[in-house]
This record gives sequence, structure tokens and C-alpha cells, in this order.
Amino acid sequence: MSRDRALLERALDRGEQDGGNVEFKERLSRDVHLEGGRRESLAAQLRHRLLSGDGEATYVVGVTDDGGLAGIDPDTFSETMDVLSLLAEEADAHIDDVQTWGVKDGLVGVALIREGSVLETDDEHVVVGTAGHVDHGKSTLVGSLVTGKPDDGDGATRAYLDVQPHEVERGLSADLSYAVYGFDEDGPVRVRNPNRKADRAAVVEEADRLVSFVDTVGHEPWLRTTIRGLVGQKLDYGLLVVAADDGPTRTTREHLGVLLATDLPTIVAITKTDAVSEERVEEVEREVERLLREVDKSPLRVARHGVDAAVEEINERVVPIVETSAITMEGLETLDELFDRLPKTAEDSGEFRMYVDRSYSVTGVGAVASGTVMAGEVEAGDELLIGPMPDGRFEEVEVRSIEMHYHRVDQAQAGRIVGIALKGIQESAIERGMVLLPRDADPDPVREFEAEVMVLNHPTRIGDGYEPVVHLETIGEAAAFYPEDGRLLPGDTGEATVRFKFRPYLVEEGQKFVFREGRSKGVGTVTDVHPME
Repeated sequence: MSRDRALLERALDRGEQDGGNVEFKERLSRDVHLEGGRRESLAAQLRHRLLSGDGEATYVVGVTDDGGLAGIDPDTFSETMDVLSLLAEEADAHIDDVQTWGVKDGLVGVALIREGSVLETDDEHVVVGTAGHVDHGKSTLVGSLVTGKPDDGDGATRAYLDVQPHEVERGLSADLSYAVYGFDEDGPVRVRNPNRKADRAAVVEEADRLVSFVDTVGHEPWLRTTIRGLVGQKLDYGLLVVAADDGPTRTTREHLGVLLATDLPTIVAITKTDAVSEERVEEVEREVERLLREVDKSPLRVARHGVDAAVEEINERVVPIVETSAITMEGLETLDELFDRLPKTAEDSGEFRMYVDRSYSVTGVGAVASGTVMAGEVEAGDELLIGPMPDGRFEEVEVRSIEMHYHRVDQAQAGRIVGIALKGIQESAIERGMVLLPRDADPDPVREFEAEVMVLNHPTRIGDGYEPVVHLETIGEAAAFYPEDGRLLPGDTGEATVRFKFRPYLVEEGQKFVFREGRSKGVGTVTDVHPME
């Protein structure tokens, strides 16, 4: 017997023993179980199970009334979960967790239902994007912040963020990672055990204010991924790390350039202060100050001027600097206080819009699109559009459910990093750079647009047909540039027509973007769009 099958058998055994708060269902369907008096009857049955279990109930689906393993196909399982979610809402409860097992004839699932409505996300949710050179301690610092645990000197706390086994093994992040902690009236609400999804979800449930981190990649070959993390998320602040042993590097300057291009208020954390002398820390701090002044920024040492000054003065020009060590925990209380007090900066305006950053398929749920809500809000049950497809079409979909840091929520507002389960589309049809919009929106796919661009770094000149990669929201696509004056030199600002090379996207006036080819790079703002015919 497989390990998963043995776990399921034990769950069924416990169900037979507990009896009172466990219910066996083979399947639930909208047509049968939500019609007439069946809905009220099943909701009353669920309330009884919750009462018997002191606010918790377990529903085992895909089994016969006596607990025999029947198994149901994935589509039927998804519909069963949708119906069960509606019944739970009727009973003033919510599905807190679902586990699935594959059996001979399909799926069997165990759903844990808890009393109380699903958490509505709070209005105080700050999103921070990290940046900095490889080995400068971005992930380690964030890992220590969200757990309150010191690092062991070998990057133990960074393992709480990296999602791929090869990243943990090599000690190098290769994709965006996410982390969360929060605050209540008693102080920080940290993740007790980062390796348990339930503990991460508990932070979302318990905190009055949340701080989400989008942890980017410091290794130079993955600069494209770093740009995606800083440009494609609705960030409130940037956190640029500089190691006290290395000091600012070329990658530090690259990442600082991207942060500046997005006009993102930024904090600099000087890490690894435990590894060097006080004199070296002071030397690196002066180097950072010089670097900031070179790009017309005003550094503010928090140790000298205080947290009050940093909170009041941080903006696109003033950059607070904090000395930190994930090993001694120096400076982490200062960062805690900053993140607890800093105001949200990203504006929440307009109708719902979310650019897709990732997509994946969940057994029993189906296609999930994840990303940061850029505007408006979305609720379970909403009817949306997703696209454009390669031919410019938008597909109609429905929101099955929404998760934020493994916690199921009934709605998500601008700035929230979420996974949205979608009904009506296969995961294979979803691509990064697509956008989710309300069903009644009338989006125009764009293959070509006008922009004001500034060339920050290029060995010669940019002429007609120059083809860098354009990073706009979560879009990362090769595009051809056609400068209005025929060419652009390093430091020049001018107008250009930009045309995506392979497919259309949703592009709107006012959106900022970064373009790069090797070490050449520049920034731009969309000034006009040319919808597809």
C-alpha cells in the first residue's frame, strides 16, 4: 500500500470513529444538490457536523456512504468542491483545506471545513520587492524577518523562501519567491513553521496588517526574472540589499536602476555586518551614499536620524539605509518598525485587472492563474475575461476560488498576491503576460504602441529594428524599436514606435516598462497604443 493511500485509510478510519463531525459523500452536483429544498437541508446537515466538531467538520468525497473508495473524475471533483463551498457559505463556514488522493477509478478528497466566514483581506497590505547581488543575503534577510529566527551562517532561513529543490541545494534563487508576515496590536505576527502551508496561512488570518515580499534573483543570468519581479508586481516599496563584505557591485547598480525606473520608494539594507569590522561597515555605507547621490537620491541613515524620520521622508528621492545581520538579528527590529508603520503607496483605482505571472494546475481544482491584483477587486464567483490569446481573442472564465499565501479568501483587492482558480479554461492555454479583466470589459489587444524612451546604457546607438526584450507588467517579450528621429544614443530621451515580435498583449497609456538586450538597457512610458484591426 502506498504512503498516500495509507494516509487516506487512516483518515477514513478516524472518520468512522469520530462519526459526529464527519460526513461521507460520493459526489455533489449543482443540478441536484443546490435545487429546491436540498440546499437548505444539506446546509443544515453541515451546521450539525460543525456543532458536533466544535466548529470543525470533515467531508470525505469520492466515497460511498459506508466509507468505501469509489473515486470520481477530476471535473466531478471540482464541481463537488464548488457545491461544498456554497453549502459552507450558507452555513456561515468555509473550506479551510483540501487533500486529494488518486484511487483506481479517480479522486478521493478530504475537505476540512471551519466555522466562520472566509477572511476578507485587510486594507493594510504592503508589498515589498527585494533586489541585490547574488550572495548578498536577500532571501536570508527576508527568511529571518518572517520567522523571527536568526540564520545559522549557512543560509538556513533562505530555504524558507526558495521553492525549487535545486535552488536550496545550490544556494541560488532562480525564480521569484514569496513570503509573508504581519503585525497586530502586540507586534509582529511571524510564521511559526515556514515549511507548513497552514502556518503561513495562519499569518494572513491572524494579522491586522500584512507585509508580503516578492524575493527576486540576484544572479546576473536571471536579470530578466528580477526585472519581472520589480516591474510586474504592484509593489509599494523596494528593499535593495548590499553585503558589507562585498559592497556595491555592478548588479547592485543594475537593480538600483530598475527600482529607479519604476519610481519605487526604496530602503537599502546593508547585510552581513557581523562578518566585517565596524570600519568596513562605515566604508560600505559611504559607498552606498555616493551611489545614491550619483543618481540624484538623498540617503538617510536610520541609525542616525531615527525611524520617525525614515517613515516621514521616504519617497522617490529619499532612501533610508539600515545596517542588518540575519545572524545577530541587528537591524531587524528597525525593519520591523518600518514595515509596520510605512504607508501603502500603490494606488487602488479602476476596475479589476491582474496580469498573470504564473499558471499551474491543481488536482480537483483545475487551472490557477497567479499574480498581483493591479486594480480593483475580485471575488469568488466573478465572471472574467482572460487574454489576449495569440490570435488576439479573450476567453470567458469564472473564478472558482482565491488563495493568498495558502489562505483561502473570499475576495482580493489591489496589491494582493493571489492564486485564482479559473473555470472554463485549461492551464495549458494560460501564458505569462495575459491579463484577467471583468467580463463586461472591452479590451483591445495591442501589437504596437508609441512610447517615450530613455536609453540608459548601450555601446553604440539604437536605430530602426533594434530588438530588445520589453518588460511591461508581467510581459517579457522581444520587440522591435523604431525611433522617431532614426536613432537614440546613450542618455538620449525620445519617441519610438515599439512592436511586439510574436503576439499581442494588453497595453495601456501611462504604463512604464524596462527594455534590455544583454547589458544594454533603458526605460520607457507608453504614450499611445495601436489596437489590432
